[in-house]
Amino acid sequence: MNRGHHVNHKKVQRLMKVLGLKCLIRMKKYRSYKGEVGKIAPNILERDFNAEKPNEKWVTDITEFKLFGEKLYLSPMLDLYNGEIITYTIGSRPVYSLVSKMLDQAFKHLTDKDELLIHSDQGWHYQMKQYRHALEKRGIKQSMSRKGNCYDNAVIESFFGIMKSEFLYVNEFESIVHFKQELSKYIDYYNHKRIKAKLKGMSPVQYRTHAQQVA
Repeated sequence: MNRGHHVNHKKVQRLMKVLGLKCLIRMKKYRSYKGEVGKIAPNILERDFNAEKPNEKWVTDITEFKLFGEKLYLSPMLDLYNGEIITYTIGSRPVYSLVSKMLDQAFKHLTDKDELLIHSDQGWHYQMKQYRHALEKRGIKQSMSRKGNCYDNAVIESFFGIMKSEFLYVNEFESIVHFKQELSKYIDYYNHKRIKAKLKGMSPVQYRTHAQQVA
């Protein structure tokens, strides 16, 4: 990492076990399958997680936290070009506005020249007419995983796993407000400072900026 420390997540888990430390937050996959499974959109992505340029392929999903006896739902959008979290919303209920607001924020990053595909699972949010219409209005192709197959959306699932290991398991939070503040800081760190070997040792934003400068 940019801080000069390389620590494998398994080592962190071993140290936590030795020290008797436990995570205060539970995060699990949010299952939201409803409706006619497999009837809304085909799996166009077909696990091809490589993108040649920004705003070519985005993936999204929802995950659930249990914190201070309450539930929180996180809805991010990730660009497969560089793994950058384009935007996210978080709320106490998994209502459709959680996704619609996230979409509105994400669309601000698009230009008229972008030809975009957005991939998700078959959650009911992504089956809604409002969601499908929002994509159609922008000329965006919709792609969906097969039901119950997390590997079809493996990159966003990987992000959830990384966040759990690097953020949730190693921090304590004073309140839900404090958690949201720290989550914002972590995602900013993830985008701007956390380097990846796949990105030639650069962070997602550094990689995108470098590519645009040499283009």
